[in-house]
Amino acid sequence: MLHLDIPTRNEFSLLAEKRADACVSIYLKTSPITENVQASRIELKNLIRDAQNQLEEAAFDKKRLAALVDGLNDLLDDDDFWRFQANSLAVFATPDTIRTYRLANDLTSMVQVSDRFHLKPLFRVITFSHSAFILALSENAVRLVEMNADLPPEAVTVHDMPKDAASAAGKSTLNDRSMSGRIHGTEGLNVRLEQYVRKVDGALRPVLAGRERPLIVAATGRLADLFKHMNSYHNTLDETISDSPDRLSEAELAARARPILDASYKANIAEIKALFDKRTGERRTTTDVSDAARAATFGAIQTLLVDIDSVVAGFIDDETGAVTFAEKDDAKAYGIIDQITARAFGSGATVLGVRRDEIPGGGDLAAILRYPL
Repeated sequence: MLHLDIPTRNEFSLLAEKRADACVSIYLKTSPITENVQASRIELKNLIRDAQNQLEEAAFDKKRLAALVDGLNDLLDDDDFWRFQANSLAVFATPDTIRTYRLANDLTSMVQVSDRFHLKPLFRVITFSHSAFILALSENAVRLVEMNADLPPEAVTVHDMPKDAASAAGKSTLNDRSMSGRIHGTEGLNVRLEQYVRKVDGALRPVLAGRERPLIVAATGRLADLFKHMNSYHNTLDETISDSPDRLSEAELAARARPILDASYKANIAEIKALFDKRTGERRTTTDVSDAARAATFGAIQTLLVDIDSVVAGFIDDETGAVTFAEKDDAKAYGIIDQITARAFGSGATVLGVRRDEIPGGGDLAAILRYPL
């Protein structure tokens, strides 16, 4: 399985607010297969050296630099840490602290050095999860399956999960009458199934609490409708796997879930593009970096699409949002698009990290505004 520790919204906010004399942000391609991580460790060593060179060129304090590099090298040398990885690793380090996050997404390796962390690639994790949960639900059985990119899916142990619909109702069969004689026939079956779905939902809550990844339901008939009506998980996709899950292995469930996950992502991007086109006629959009910086500074961005791989070095004035572009991406300059992203996120905007060809206009960003500039 993938070993993930995705930052929560609060953790992201703390990272975005962090300022220090040196903030090193490293994104590294990794592998969940332990035998393949040596190449990632070598690449991390090179990225650490790159960060060190940038800080030396900026005449950074030698003692503080030594503390920073020592912390990164301690991570590099930690064999136990490298035994359990995902598809990418994000490292955020200062001379005083170091934070790591193992991510399911395949991110481009890079290092950024400035007085704040480079966080834009993390929005790819939020925007398009390459992982999902699948709930295989039938009268005869129920199981939760975790699917991740490039790895076989696995069943997840869920405490207090009912075995089947009959046992959830405390019965050996769903066809008997209640003591009062009221619960029988179609009406009785519906009541029993509602009890079953309610218990399934209750068992899932501790497992899914605080999660962001999608839940895809594999169920048919009445059970599919009941779970859609009673389920409490906020990121359950509307489209379901309509085949009977009893006949499907974990691998077959994952194969049917992948197109649903892809379609959900594409539909979300298509909706935003359609809204962008509509708001353009109302003068409530921009693809200009300088305009977006001002809008983000004053909380005017409603939705923001950003290219997760682009880096435009420079500075944004904290008061006016005015942009100064840098000729060189060094230890003093930071990513302008990244800072726009953080400011928009901080003001409650919906922010999506996407590929360049998914952005209206094909530039570094596209913003839908709350009001005309």
